[in-house]
Amino acid sequence: MIGGVVSALGLGFVAWLIVTDAPTYRFLVRLYEDKHQVHAMVDRWGGWAPIVFIGIQALQVIIAPIPGDVTGLLGGFVFGQWLGFLYSTIGQTIGSLVAFWVGRQLGATFVREMAPRAWRRMSSLVEAEGAILCFIVYLIPGLPKDFGCYLFGVSPMGFWVFAVMSTLGRMPGTWILSAQGAKAAAGAYLELLLLTAILAAVALPLYYYRPRIVSWFQRRG
Repeated sequence: MIGGVVSALGLGFVAWLIVTDAPTYRFLVRLYEDKHQVHAMVDRWGGWAPIVFIGIQALQVIIAPIPGDVTGLLGGFVFGQWLGFLYSTIGQTIGSLVAFWVGRQLGATFVREMAPRAWRRMSSLVEAEGAILCFIVYLIPGLPKDFGCYLFGVSPMGFWVFAVMSTLGRMPGTWILSAQGAKAAAGAYLELLLLTAILAAVALPLYYYRPRIVSWFQRRG
């Protein structure tokens, strides 16, 4: 029964990506069609390829030029599961700390005007000091994690507490994206589907109940 439910959720999640023409689906299609071109581009970068990718990951946190799930998949596709995970984590950590520092230096007015809608949803975190709450925000899918870096910068949270908790919270999602990219590069589509099904089984309930989970941790704090 558990296997059937997980498989159904995974297939439903994949179907939803295809029907909505999500960026992740479009990116995987382009990778499949242009696999050799992607590797040729990385070969031209040579030894600079990891540094370029880390810079891209940092920028997608600071100014979000492309969705983070796309860059996470790209890391696994190009560098493999574990190196992609490592480079993604380094880049995201650098970008998160820069955004946190900017939020702390420029204050609440700048952060509120940068994204008014996200501010209305998450402004209660400005008073947060709890390390566990920060970890949960970066663990649960569907929350604006990049904006959260600026938001926690306005909060009383210490710099190094944020650095550790945000990095640890991002790691499970980053590893899954890297693994999916690596499976796509290797042509292991059955394993990719199974991984996606497991992801859907875990992520969808967390996404649905994310407001309640965050509110519960805020009350506990």
